[in-house]
Amino acid sequence: MQIIGILLVFIVFVGLMMTRKLTTLLALPMMAILLAAIAGIPLLSDNPDTFTITKGVLAGGAMKLSTAIAGLIFGAWFGQILSKVGITKTIIRKAAELAGDKPLAIAIIFFLAASVIFSAANGLGMVILVGTIAIPIMLTAGLKPFVSGLVVLLANAVGVVFNVSTWAIYTDVLKVPTNTIASYSLVCAVPLIVIALIMIVYYTRKDGKVRRAWAMPLKPEFQAQDNKNVRAVALISPLVPVLLVFFLKVDIVSAVFMGALVTLLLATPKRPFHVLSSALVEGIQDVAGALGLMIGIGMLLSAVTAPQVASLIQPLIEGIIPTSPLMYILIFTLLSPLAIYRGPLNVWGLGSGIAALIVAGGMAPVAAMLALRIVSNLQAVSDPTNSHNVWIADYTKTDIIETLRKTLPWMFVAVMISMIIAGMIAF
Repeated sequence: MQIIGILLVFIVFVGLMMTRKLTTLLALPMMAILLAAIAGIPLLSDNPDTFTITKGVLAGGAMKLSTAIAGLIFGAWFGQILSKVGITKTIIRKAAELAGDKPLAIAIIFFLAASVIFSAANGLGMVILVGTIAIPIMLTAGLKPFVSGLVVLLANAVGVVFNVSTWAIYTDVLKVPTNTIASYSLVCAVPLIVIALIMIVYYTRKDGKVRRAWAMPLKPEFQAQDNKNVRAVALISPLVPVLLVFFLKVDIVSAVFMGALVTLLLATPKRPFHVLSSALVEGIQDVAGALGLMIGIGMLLSAVTAPQVASLIQPLIEGIIPTSPLMYILIFTLLSPLAIYRGPLNVWGLGSGIAALIVAGGMAPVAAMLALRIVSNLQAVSDPTNSHNVWIADYTKTDIIETLRKTLPWMFVAVMISMIIAGMIAF
């Protein structure tokens, strides 16, 4: 009866999240409490050594992803610094100047430039900042609204692969060292970049040119912005944290901190201390939703990895763990659409808990990490529940479900190619 109850909780809450009846932010801690209660974990105990719902699941779970939470905060802080000193806007201006007035060239160069920006900082705030500047330029150059939004979506997905602040969740959940996560990034990124470029070329040529103007004006804050570019050498700043982790094996928080200092030295803003302090506050505001998700994921992880719950779920998980590279490739490729709508392969939802159980059941942590990162590429581009997908669809006046329909087959191919490579080198 207990296992039936646990499965029922999984199914009901996945359904509630997929139908958007309940937000993931609330669903995860509620699931953690229900799973723990069904497995017989006590709510309270006089014995300080007893694992309880209040102490082990709620209090302990809230702190479980502390490394990932710190990485997220510092990453958001760094993104705000890049924005405040003018580096983000300068990169976009340089990209527009480099591409001239050729729509396809503009789309490709904006894709590459925005990927670099998002590798330093992502989240809805950064997508809005980049999108609000870049999308009107692309529309004015003759690209259709769908293609203009698609360029930002694809760049965000590529940037996330290299964004060191997002790696910490794999360190916390799967205990994979940061340098190992970094060393496998190209497996996730190269097929995605190739497919993204093919998509941009295909949809630009398929849709053809449209009128070279767009009715929507820039927002006042962007119309009034300072048009002065920062010095050219400062434009390498977004890459500093990534390079420090890749080549010097620096931990995530230290890499971002050093990246912030290098940015200030190269850009030399007039009020550096004000930039640092205001960027920290605004950066935390940018990732407030993600921080809430991290806390909920930690609670769910504490619940599903508790001995009482794990002993019930483990036999089911062990039955579906792939035992050969071929099955590893087939299972995670065919099930990759389960990453959208906050499904069970979404690392920012149930996926983290399931991954922990898969590793406990015998799969190598590196193989689990790679599978989750690869299916995240599909989720980052196609998922209609992403806040950045919603904003881009609204800003470009396009249909968010049409974006899902047009991008899902392409992302499925990108996942399949990456999974084949991962199956050969990491399983």
